[in-house]
Amino acid sequence: MARPSAPAHRPGRGRRSRRCGDPPPARLRQGIEEFNRGEFFEQHETLELEWIEEADPVRYLYQGILQVGVGFEHLRRGNAPGARRLWRRGIGYLEPFRGGCMSVDVDRLIADTERCLTELDCVRDAPGRFDRSLIPRVEWLPGGGQDGS
Repeated sequence: MARPSAPAHRPGRGRRSRRCGDPPPARLRQGIEEFNRGEFFEQHETLELEWIEEADPVRYLYQGILQVGVGFEHLRRGNAPGARRLWRRGIGYLEPFRGGCMSVDVDRLIADTERCLTELDCVRDAPGRFDRSLIPRVEWLPGGGQDGS
């Protein structure tokens, strides 16, 4: 499968942030907790606040997670093309952060989302047949994330 290219209409998009070694901010932790509970609308609202207030390119990490989550909200509502579009866009935002950023296991989220794209192709855009056990969790790299370290 071809990898989506990183979007490039804003400064810093497509670049890795020097802040990737920082601990995850509280709203990133909260948004990830919401994502992992399947609260995709809520995680969108939380991460959007962090994304809007952030000037550093790390904002695209937040936006990538946000877009992947919103894709699952589209899937829940039966909009397979919307889910596919948002997953691909989210992966594009996440690509520069491969190897991890702010303790988020970005590689795993990308791989798990790519599996969802493959599954959606296999069920021929019938969201009701999608194997929901494939919906990823955003995982923390060892030693990071949940306690802010």
